[in-house]
Amino acid sequence: MQAIITSWLTEQGMATAYIALSTAVIGCAVILLLCSISFYLTKHQVLVIIHKLITTSKNTWDDLLFDHQVFSRIALLVPFVLLLLLTPIFIDAESLLATVIIIFAKVAICFQIARSISSVLNVINSAYRQKASERYLPLNSTLQVIKLVVYLVASILAISLVLDRSPLYLLSGLGALTAVLILVFQDTIKGLVASIQISANKMVAPGDWIELPKYGADGDVLEIGLNTVKVKNFDNTITTVPTYALTSGSFKNWRGMLNSGGRRIKRSIVIDVRSIHFYNQEQIKALQSVQLISDYLAGKQQEISQESADKAIGNLTGRTTINSRQLTNIGTFRAYITAYLRQHTKVHQEMTCMVRQLPSTEVGLPLELYFFSNDKNWVNYEAIQADIFDHLYAAAPMFDLRIFQHPSGYDWQSQHASADA
Repeated sequence: MQAIITSWLTEQGMATAYIALSTAVIGCAVILLLCSISFYLTKHQVLVIIHKLITTSKNTWDDLLFDHQVFSRIALLVPFVLLLLLTPIFIDAESLLATVIIIFAKVAICFQIARSISSVLNVINSAYRQKASERYLPLNSTLQVIKLVVYLVASILAISLVLDRSPLYLLSGLGALTAVLILVFQDTIKGLVASIQISANKMVAPGDWIELPKYGADGDVLEIGLNTVKVKNFDNTITTVPTYALTSGSFKNWRGMLNSGGRRIKRSIVIDVRSIHFYNQEQIKALQSVQLISDYLAGKQQEISQESADKAIGNLTGRTTINSRQLTNIGTFRAYITAYLRQHTKVHQEMTCMVRQLPSTEVGLPLELYFFSNDKNWVNYEAIQADIFDHLYAAAPMFDLRIFQHPSGYDWQSQHASADA
């Protein structure tokens, strides 16, 4: 083809000094035109036909090939292959221009093949995420290691092509740089080891809710990569955490709560100690109208009467002494809370449910509620928790109990008004 172009230029009367340069320019123009046509046909004709075939098929995995641009990257190989094949035909193979173009084409082919392999690995990763029942296999980290190796091989081949040396020559040189490579890739090595440990111990998987206060992460795991773990926080921000941080430090995984069927509620009501007292018969009679504790009151009264009779505790007037068992308003309130939780439709009845006293403090006597809601949704969970404590705060005065709080401006204002009156 070079001879044909040279002969044609000679026939046109071009000076001999410009024939070689003109032949090279025309050859480059023809090569560029043919490569452009091949790219256009491949991308806008062949790929369109392939896309139609894929969209009409019933399979879903082949859609991933288009989503991750596998065919597009393979299509880009066509013009580079043509560039490699056509250059010796249209340009003198011994010339510097042809050498540069051929080396460029070979390097481009190496990296384009690496990009195509990377796309195929992305397809494998996406298919695994869609189909896998358990996501503890560190596939994403493994694929990232494979990508790193593929691009490293492509880089070595590209350098060997530019330097016109055997790849084995460069690999022998890398052996002497082992310490430097370990230093450069230390995070990658630690991330790979950490991802294997995470998988083997089933510590965390994509979709788990985790907390890492040290890194400000509190949300769902999006991706476990080779070097980083992406966590989508509940304020929709993304926090990236080093993968090895999950094995070198501590974190909280809420997967157990999500799988258990219940979400724990643990909160205290602080009672003013000065409002705690014994009940008299009139107060007990008034509380018998409360259906949730009517059986409790009847049973306790019978139990106390029997015990008092057995021990002959009391005096001639029938008034109970302090030595006998008596109902207290805080004990009755505790029984009421327990009964209220036991009949609540949003409380998980097959999990721990109790009301207990904590040691008294300078602010009063805490009554701690420890139970589980049967709705794990965050919004519903907070609503259930609020509804229960709204009711209990409102019910406490019925038992002659005061909820402790520090004096406010309204309290001082009321006190001064009483003093003035």
